[in-house]
Amino acid sequence: MHVFITGGTGTIGSAVVAELLGNGHTVLALARSDASARALEGAGAKVLRGDLADLDVLRSGAAQCDGVISLAFGRDYGSAEALARGVAEESAALAALGEELLGSDRPIVTVSGTPWVPGRASTEADPLPTDGPVGGRGRSVMALLDLASRGVRSTAVRMPRTVHNEGRGGFAGLLTETARRTGVAGYPGDGSQRWPAVHALDAAVLFRLVLESAPAGSSWHAVADEGDAVRDIAAVIGRRLGLPVERVPQENFGPFGPIFAADQPASSVRTRDALGWRPVHAGLLEDLENIRP
Repeated sequence: MHVFITGGTGTIGSAVVAELLGNGHTVLALARSDASARALEGAGAKVLRGDLADLDVLRSGAAQCDGVISLAFGRDYGSAEALARGVAEESAALAALGEELLGSDRPIVTVSGTPWVPGRASTEADPLPTDGPVGGRGRSVMALLDLASRGVRSTAVRMPRTVHNEGRGGFAGLLTETARRTGVAGYPGDGSQRWPAVHALDAAVLFRLVLESAPAGSSWHAVADEGDAVRDIAAVIGRRLGLPVERVPQENFGPFGPIFAADQPASSVRTRDALGWRPVHAGLLEDLENIRP
């Protein structure tokens, strides 16, 4: 399959590109910079220059390929306004890609977060939230899945709050960055809240499986660790960086503060049973041991 991918140089995207190329697929990847283009070409992908706001470029990429994986998201998370702009840009991109695929029965795989459900681990059957800081993302993903009735094999892979590789990435990575900046390995709330996690290389396998065979309109959970306590995550970060581990106000984490403070475990039982997905790489707490002081 010839696959158009956006976000192909990120923690998830670079692993997905390698997984696709290693399993007989070819890749056309969106690149917004010379550095990204070089990285993608070095990995073996062909490059289409442009960024997520170039809707005509996105349509062109989708038109040239047998399937699409949409992973790109804005890089600015510093304020609620910046996060909202990123969600709006992603929503417009998904709409353009979906429109290009109408009536073709070609697959498109998009990404979202796992939902959180009070008192239990969320499952693939639980709906995405449509309010809050990233509610627009839930609405755009659901709109894409609705295209299943219009001849698009649209699917979604729901990612946990931390997608990690070599101790970097995701919400745990943001905790590490904050700890380096402030001198404290801090966590919001009482630290008992749980975050699901997955290694990027395991997530990449699931994206390939969903692209190849998942039915239209379906959602899947790329969850390896159902839920690690945030204070346990902070404890490893603090030990690796030689910093104190302390409770801090959730406001320290900007627009992500309410999300960081939420208990949000997630299950992937249905995904494993239906698609035969089996995570094999290091769990989050083990992988965080790769953090360099």
